[in-house]
Amino acid sequence: MEYRTLGRSGCAVSTLALGTMTFGNEADEDTAWAQLDRFVEVGGTLIDTADVYSAGVSEQIIGRWLAARSNDVRRQVVLATKGRFPMGTGPNDVGLSRRHLACALEDSLRRLNLETIDLYQVHAHDPYTPIEETLQFLDDAVRAGKIHYVGLSNFTAWQLQKAVDVADVRGLSRPVTLQPQYNLLVREIEWEIIPACSAEGLGLLPWSPLGGGWLTGKYRRDERPKGATRLGEDPNRGVEAYDRRSGVERTWDVIAAVQEIAVARGASMAQVALAWLVDRATVTSVILGARTLEQLEDNLGAADLHLSPVETERLDAASDPGAADYPYGQPGVEQRSRKIGGNR
Repeated sequence: MEYRTLGRSGCAVSTLALGTMTFGNEADEDTAWAQLDRFVEVGGTLIDTADVYSAGVSEQIIGRWLAARSNDVRRQVVLATKGRFPMGTGPNDVGLSRRHLACALEDSLRRLNLETIDLYQVHAHDPYTPIEETLQFLDDAVRAGKIHYVGLSNFTAWQLQKAVDVADVRGLSRPVTLQPQYNLLVREIEWEIIPACSAEGLGLLPWSPLGGGWLTGKYRRDERPKGATRLGEDPNRGVEAYDRRSGVERTWDVIAAVQEIAVARGASMAQVALAWLVDRATVTSVILGARTLEQLEDNLGAADLHLSPVETERLDAASDPGAADYPYGQPGVEQRSRKIGGNR
């Protein structure tokens, strides 16, 4: 296992993180404990959860596991959780207000059986709460010893930039990470979000690195999802998601490229897709989301896999999403350049 720091912080974490959204739902407690034990056994340190995962059950499972493990294991773990989404039916049981986050943080600490959370992330932007209020609460929590580091999740580039700027101007605790969706099939964050993270020193913690299972090779062009797959077990969700992605030729180009490299390397498709992502610019740690110990074992095989420049270029080309006509496309840039040149 390799290690990198959380953005510009001095806290080192493993380049593969264990996501726990399946805990208490798709993975029962015994399976969850087995995953946690195996993850730390191979040197994994960053464990990511959220209060809404299985309505708090994921945090409870992790809390019980931590309490049953040695001090050495507990010191090894860097625990990350999130707050923002509804955990009740009241009007203040949601959002990034000081009132809601105060309750959410205390509830997470209780479920996790911890006094301090290493990385506390706001789960998404809240258009109804001034970012100043949110950041001031998080800074107060850091000063009170309840949080070590602040992170963002599912923020757009302008939202991220505003949060960083407000924190800097007011002398508040600065976000160190962003948790976005990022994989070979979802690269649009490279247009603005990744440049913003790079400019401000935020590390990326990508979720859904295998594109909901697509990059493992489990789905076929001529066969609708069925059986023990995330799309196959929910017919409504499966048909909609499958039709949306399968109708894009780029999807199958990416899958073919991943499969080609996997065969040549003697690796699984999942390992190749994860290795590509781990070595992308600004990525700190890639969040694995396994339902079984066997899936986790396969994913962990990517820990020491690094693709060659030729292999990376092959995947880059197959997965290139192109650029929107404006303002990202080259035609607009060229027109502006010509105009400036003409004025000279």
